Amino acid sequence: MPVEPAASVWDFPPVAVAGASDVVAAGADLEPGTVLAAYRRGLFPMPDSHGPLLWWSPVDRGVIDVAGFAPSRSLRRARQRFEIRVNTAFDQVIRACADPRRPGSWIDADIIAAYTKLHELGWVHSVEAWDGDELAGGLYGVAIGGLFAGESMFHHKTDGSKAAVAGLVELLNDKYAAERVLDIQWVTSHLSTLGAVEIPREDYVQRVERAVGLPLPDAFSG
Repeated sequence: MPVEPAASVWDFPPVAVAGASDVVAAGADLEPGTVLAAYRRGLFPMPDSHGPLLWWSPVDRGVIDVAGFAPSRSLRRARQRFEIRVNTAFDQVIRACADPRRPGSWIDADIIAAYTKLHELGWVHSVEAWDGDELAGGLYGVAIGGLFAGESMFHHKTDGSKAAVAGLVELLNDKYAAERVLDIQWVTSHLSTLGAVEIPREDYVQRVERAVGLPLPDAFSG
């Protein structure tokens, strides 16, 4: 089971103060207690290379409906090509996601260190798609009760990341599926093909408040 860290010395404002902005706050730190407090409030950190650390809560939040997930035929075929594993190659996954050669790469050394520490405490997990002995793709994210907040994904082989997303939905699809929240931050054209939709920030925050009190999925509770 996850180990609860020391409480944060920082207090985040309610997301409503951001108005029409996706950014709610700036500053603070990346200590485990701070990061977990943020996710429980509907926020996530993303560094700004030109200023302080920013804490985001998109006005239109991207989620995938676990209970209503209906994979396309191509996604089902992609999923069948790979074996899904959890937490067997976390360091490889987060560093692949942080590859500076990737367009829009934002994961820096501080983020890697913070989420690795949270992984060691049992809060952050990697979901991996394997093709035999080759890591074909994967993702990592924060699991708090019924919330899984996906942070980033990558692929080394075609459809590797898609298979990891489909595998994650399978892991979350238990008797609490209708109440679980699979957060993907923003909806992109790629994620929309995997079933991602937008919901208002206020709805997202309310769903998270309920979800964090649920039991962890079996795959992340060991």
